Amino acid sequence: MKKSRKILAATLAICIMVLTVFSACSKKPAEKDGEGTSAPPSNQGVTYNIGVIQYVSHSSLDNCYNGIRAALTEKYGENVNIDFQLGSDTSADADCEAYAGTMVAKKYDMIIAIATPAAIAAYAATEGTDIPVVFCSVSDPVAAKIVNSLEAPGTNCTGASDVLDLEGQVNLIRQLQPDVKKIGVLYTTSEVNSITQLEELRKICSNLGIEVDAEGIQNNADLPAAAASLCARVDCLNNFTDNNVVNNLSVVLDAAKNAKIPVYGSEIEQVKKGCLASNSIDYVAVGRKTGEMAASILEGADIKNTPVVTISDSVPVVNSEVLADFNIQLPGALSSVETVVTAE
Repeated sequence: MKKSRKILAATLAICIMVLTVFSACSKKPAEKDGEGTSAPPSNQGVTYNIGVIQYVSHSSLDNCYNGIRAALTEKYGENVNIDFQLGSDTSADADCEAYAGTMVAKKYDMIIAIATPAAIAAYAATEGTDIPVVFCSVSDPVAAKIVNSLEAPGTNCTGASDVLDLEGQVNLIRQLQPDVKKIGVLYTTSEVNSITQLEELRKICSNLGIEVDAEGIQNNADLPAAAASLCARVDCLNNFTDNNVVNNLSVVLDAAKNAKIPVYGSEIEQVKKGCLASNSIDYVAVGRKTGEMAASILEGADIKNTPVVTISDSVPVVNSEVLADFNIQLPGALSSVETVVTAE
């Protein structure tokens, strides 16, 4: 009996030894990031709380938000909470400042700001914190003083810049109105993007013998009188991405209709609302790029050294109904251009 117990004990000991050796041999050595099988991401299972501030609601900025949300939800699914806040038409600047302050107080992981005034508010509110700000649709972030340079922001702020192809826009206007002599521009005097774009437009047009007649406004209330006055003096109007002007596009279109001149927009949604044509930027794409940049920074990219992405790719689009209203024939160079009709 004792002999059987000894044999059994020896057998068990041998089995345990074999299993231990087999287990040790089957384990892979610890792997470092970038060597062998990738280590699991350090942010796996993390839920991000992101505040999004949109200056006002109009088609361009709405498309930006749609692109941002799509990029973030596709990347993180239910692991991202987006607190979306929208400025009102009458108090957008104050609204953005209040939203940004609240988001900082709640210690959100990031603030995404759509349009320059929203970006300036978010940048100011996050000063002295480690909360990153990623902007969308800011045409001149250097002039807005939220980055030091496009290549190396050097601040807690970077993002996607929409740069209008103004040379292409002027070329489009000349193709549709070969005799154009004076282009009118309405702009908000406090919006740095518009001032930068106006200076660039003047340079382009001066080389072509075209005058740019600009009328500045301070707020929405100034727009009806300024639009009526300007439309009486010019051959057409050209819109930038000026938020006050775009947000009140119907006022501008009414003034232009009374003066029997066309309006050129900066993107397709404005053409769908009644502008004659545009060398159009895809603002959903601008938003998607912003969302992708935001994800990269959330996962560890150094925001101070993350270059601003400049998006200027554009395609011409024409409103066929407005074209007919002005009895303008589409030139051969634009025969394959995308056409739309006015949305009801």
